[in-house]
Amino acid sequence: MEDVTENLPKGSAMAIIKNVQQVLDSVVAEYGAPGVVAAMQDENDAWSGAAGLSDLEAGRPRELGEQFSVGSGAKAFTAAAMLTLEAEGRLSLTDTVEQWLPGMVRGNGNDGRRITIGQLLTHTSGLGITGLNVELARKYNTRAGFAAHRYDVWTVEELLKIQLTIPPLSAPGSDFAYSNGGYHLAGAIIEKVTGRRYEDEVDRTVVQPLGLTGTYARALDERQYRGPHARVYSRQFFKEGVDIDSLTPDNYASLLEGPDADPVDVTDRTIWGWAAGGVVSTTSDMLRFTKAMITGSLLPPAQHRTMWSTVPTSDWLPNTRYGTGVSEWALADGRTLNIVAGVEMGTASFTMGTPDARRLVSVNINCDWNWYPVCSQIADAVFGSPFLPPQERLR
Repeated sequence: MEDVTENLPKGSAMAIIKNVQQVLDSVVAEYGAPGVVAAMQDENDAWSGAAGLSDLEAGRPRELGEQFSVGSGAKAFTAAAMLTLEAEGRLSLTDTVEQWLPGMVRGNGNDGRRITIGQLLTHTSGLGITGLNVELARKYNTRAGFAAHRYDVWTVEELLKIQLTIPPLSAPGSDFAYSNGGYHLAGAIIEKVTGRRYEDEVDRTVVQPLGLTGTYARALDERQYRGPHARVYSRQFFKEGVDIDSLTPDNYASLLEGPDADPVDVTDRTIWGWAAGGVVSTTSDMLRFTKAMITGSLLPPAQHRTMWSTVPTSDWLPNTRYGTGVSEWALADGRTLNIVAGVEMGTASFTMGTPDARRLVSVNINCDWNWYPVCSQIADAVFGSPFLPPQERLR
């Protein structure tokens, strides 16, 4: 059959669909992902596609509508819940952590009297990088540790204490450092302000108003997804014999196992990410959520402006700026995309839209490797440009 899309203009809908499906196929064939799903929409049309497998053992193909963990995309849900509370007059982002969690953030150089809620949400609190905590690394980033601890149930208090074992990296408000513990503190503040579970407040302030039928904030003791989902696979384990105490931001990646390591099925387990990474969703729901974040249809104007008041990042992703749970990534052609993205053990998801939200795409792969080049190729296929290469810096 003749390929009728060959001579279509590059930006036409059918050409974009063809390009996206080619990327999805290459994600499996060239990047080794078990499977991938994508959903795309613009002002006139919507399209969904998939490639690869949901279950390597059973040979089941990836299907549309499957639930997945959005990883750090959950931070956008936490930020939206917090900004809603501010709009309701129940707190201010200029409040200090000490005002709501008195005495909680003290010691090891940390001081909640100097850190504001807003700084927690923008990763400018000065708090150290949570992923470098040796307890977490031993339990979840070694194969033996994961086998022994995959069903551990964390309490909020334990998550907060994990952060306090790490000294701060800078004075509050002076620099950017990506801290999951800062969002755990934000979740604890949401619970203190409302007297309700974090999960219930995300449902009240975000899920229900937007009609997200496949989305929920996962409780710390839940071991499985509530709906149809793919099996998820991880290679995020340190090499045998690595001294976990020697971890630094600079050597972390080099100490992980290589691309030839056998992946581990990490689907059934508890997730310690909570307010920093515990939301489950679908591609269609993430399109609706991200569009609402970009257009401001969920939040009042003042809070919407706050969400997208971004700061430059450091020691995170190249050529990006961070707002409150959301980010802006630079394309090679000089434009930017508004993004809600996250990588969680065994899965990576990213939802990208133009600043006017006239075109969006949401993608999930059921593994945690090679996600950045996949993201860049999807951006090129949908928006006409890959991301600005890491070696080229924003001026």
